[in-house]
Amino acid sequence: MTDFFIIDRENTRLDALLTEKLPQFTRSHIKQMIDKGNVKLNGKLVKAGVKGKKGDKVEYEIEEVKPLEAKAQEVDFEIVYEDQDLLVINKPQGLVVHPCASTKEGTLVNGLLARVKDLSGINGVLRPGIVHRLDKNTSGLMLVAKNDLAHVSLADQIKNKTCKRKYLALVNGHFKNDEGCIETFIERDKKDRKKMAVSDKGKVAITNYKVRARYPRFDLVEFSLQTGRTHQIRVHCKMLGHTIVGDDIYGKAEKGLNGQLLHSYSITFTHPRSGEEKTFEVGLPKYFEEYLKKIEAQ
Repeated sequence: MTDFFIIDRENTRLDALLTEKLPQFTRSHIKQMIDKGNVKLNGKLVKAGVKGKKGDKVEYEIEEVKPLEAKAQEVDFEIVYEDQDLLVINKPQGLVVHPCASTKEGTLVNGLLARVKDLSGINGVLRPGIVHRLDKNTSGLMLVAKNDLAHVSLADQIKNKTCKRKYLALVNGHFKNDEGCIETFIERDKKDRKKMAVSDKGKVAITNYKVRARYPRFDLVEFSLQTGRTHQIRVHCKMLGHTIVGDDIYGKAEKGLNGQLLHSYSITFTHPRSGEEKTFEVGLPKYFEEYLKKIEAQ
């Protein structure tokens, strides 16, 4: 579908104008439209950050939604809550969220397609319903949107930091303070593109922490996110010199563990339709609990 509108104000970013005009799409989706050449300002291709003037003509093309290309497969995960708009799921450790070059099948998305009739299409054919992600070896609660209304609302809550997520992690060594806030910039590691790193530029990353228990060689720490950068908690733990137990990317692998002891145990958000605040919590996975029992006995 191709359409246009005339800008009615001065000095406003093009992506902001389109986000207002097309509320069914997220800001990132709007940026993708501009980057792909589906938006013109006065007949010319432009960048997302360009500012329009009153009277300028904005033309835009909305691509037809392609049929889902990921196939439905039986995948093990727990549905904690479900209604007509969304799901809260408990993702197990080791499960990749959506298909990618290295993992084309057996992902959470494949499992969702087998168990859920409707999923939002905003994120395209390989990420239906996915509002945010957890790393493959991070377990716990995730939100999944069943329609575009819910997707836009939940994505905005995450962006505006009104969706509250809490994690528990077992870290090596001891945090100096019982609680605090870590604020840095994070960007892609220049030496290893699969990793992220603290930098003097990049995107702002803010993590609050509170030590929940101290063991002879470890701390059990609660983390809450003010931003949602890739690998944020893991990178901040590495920066402090207290890597997460079992993290074979930012620390070292641990015998008997299949990845880092990092679990998203709590999520609070405003329901997109009812406006009701909802909070969900899940306990630690069995392998995490067993590891805690082992170190308590030492």
